[in-house]
Amino acid sequence: QVQLVESGGGLVQPGGSLRLSCAASGSIFSGNAMGWYRQAPGKQRELVATITSGRFTNYADSVKGRFTISRDNAKNTVYLSMNSLKPEDTAVYYCNRVGANSRDYWGQGTQVTVSS
Repeated sequence: QVQLVESGGGLVQPGGSLRLSCAASGSIFSGNAMGWYRQAPGKQRELVATITSGRFTNYADSVKGRFTISRDNAKNTVYLSMNSLKPEDTAVYYCNRVGANSRDYWGQGTQVTVSS
């Protein structure tokens, strides 16, 4: 069964922190580089952080130094720790394998809202 379940979003003030989790099915997770994507209203989905099965990471310039991606291969779970959040980080956050496109399965995402 294909599954992606994101959680951990919420409303946070600027400068605050959140930790997102994504439970994935093995068919998506095992052996694949995984990523966190986000989509703000009126904008295209963008890839903000990636992690390989060997735990090499990469980040978009807009989040570098503030976000940390990690994975637990035993639990098929990917995490995104977000610090120093800014209003422009407001978006629905999704996880998926790196290279996923609109024809692939996507979960429901988790809403992150940064506002005072």
